[in-house]
Amino acid sequence: MRAQDEAPIAGAAGRPDGGAARRLLIDGWLVEAQRSFPSRNPATGEVLGHAPDATVDQAANAVAAARRAFDTTSWATDVELRIRCLDQLYRVLTEHKEQLRELTIADVGAPRMLTYGAQLDEPIELVKYYADLLREHPLTEDLGIAEIRGRRHRRWVEKEAAGVVAAIIAYNYPNQLALAKLAPALAAGCTVVLKGAPDTPLVTLALGELIASHTDIPAGVVNVVTSSDIEVGKLLTSSPDVDVVTFTGSTATGRQIMADASRTVKRVFLELGGKSAMLVLDDADFAACAQFAAFTICAHAGQGCALTTRLLVPRAHHDAIAEQVAANLAHVSYGDPGDPKTYMGPLISERQREKVDGMVRRAVEAGAVLVTGGEKVDPGFFYTPTLLANVDPDSELAQEEVFGPVLAMIPYDDEDHAVRIANNSIYGLSGAVYSADEDRAVAVARRIRTGTLSINGGNFFAPDAPFGGYKQSGIGREMGTAGLEEFQERKTFAAVVA
Repeated sequence: MRAQDEAPIAGAAGRPDGGAARRLLIDGWLVEAQRSFPSRNPATGEVLGHAPDATVDQAANAVAAARRAFDTTSWATDVELRIRCLDQLYRVLTEHKEQLRELTIADVGAPRMLTYGAQLDEPIELVKYYADLLREHPLTEDLGIAEIRGRRHRRWVEKEAAGVVAAIIAYNYPNQLALAKLAPALAAGCTVVLKGAPDTPLVTLALGELIASHTDIPAGVVNVVTSSDIEVGKLLTSSPDVDVVTFTGSTATGRQIMADASRTVKRVFLELGGKSAMLVLDDADFAACAQFAAFTICAHAGQGCALTTRLLVPRAHHDAIAEQVAANLAHVSYGDPGDPKTYMGPLISERQREKVDGMVRRAVEAGAVLVTGGEKVDPGFFYTPTLLANVDPDSELAQEEVFGPVLAMIPYDDEDHAVRIANNSIYGLSGAVYSADEDRAVAVARRIRTGTLSINGGNFFAPDAPFGGYKQSGIGREMGTAGLEEFQERKTFAAVVA
């Protein structure tokens, strides 16, 4: 990399240095933008730092750099170079983990305890996973000899890099989302333009700075931009020089990306919204389910696409389970995300908090029962853990993604009714089934049309496990071997055997 002087990631005593001069990474250079936009600490509402506001021209330069690096360098074909660079990236992320932790807490509002999992430590392991996978993953598949029209033909398939990738991420888990795209794309031999989320830009820019200053990744292979201009995103998704678009965010934006990408028939990976159901069967441990449901909905203040936001319970036990869930919500600690004892932090912005509160108010007006919560807490953008009971399965709250600590509790009459409610959604990202009989739980889970299912609390989220959704929750899979193959093309060869 042609790195210039490195910008500090954190200040003294590990405090996040959000005010440092963050820069874009374009063609190996850390560059400034003519303008910037603020990133606010969602726990206080105060400006943490400023991110460079890339112009459309700068985004175009990033795409051009990625195109040049793919077309004219050995990156796409040099497997050993890619393994070495991924190993370097893993090492530097590990060495700077504590600095990144402080910045993630401040920029994202992620509770400290969550950074030891899906907000930081686990995403870093994705880099190692793909470096190791590349060491053993076969890039050639032998199809054997075929007799065709009196001649013998040797046939085989080779897997090669798909090309230039535009990777666009959401604000809620920026480290996970960036590395789940970047690591497999680089392992496959692709070059990348990574666009950070405008609400959490600083930690993604820090990733670019580490790549530029501490790895041998060639200039142009990784480019990192941030921008408040929607035209930058449009350029990335419509440019004829981009071969693959990988996007995590809202379903509405995903639809627009598909439309933009269709003009040049790009490959598109989409990880979109969810309205996942936690289905509690009549033989389940209700107390354990109530606890799990309460703490799940409050994970990162409900800002997770795969969280189970609908709780489906037997009608005869609805009120009793509601009391148990409310009692558990009362024990959820929220506040300063830097405090190791804090379980739930803030929502990302006042705009998001207003959206969440509006959906709760409309649900009550539509007949749902507000059991607990539904309050804003200042300073910052906090919202109290909220339970709404007797929710109509066809209502807005049961159908639309809230992205806040709000659980919709829905009664069902029998198992078939429960499955119908679970499948009554345009989404199909995740879900959970609880039963004293695991075989019964698995049988019910197989009837639910989602990409991932948890059985009695089982954790499906890991580097080797494909993640993605059905229906309008997306297209394709991230992580695992499937995640690597999203960035590979297959080329079939045949040669006449003498």
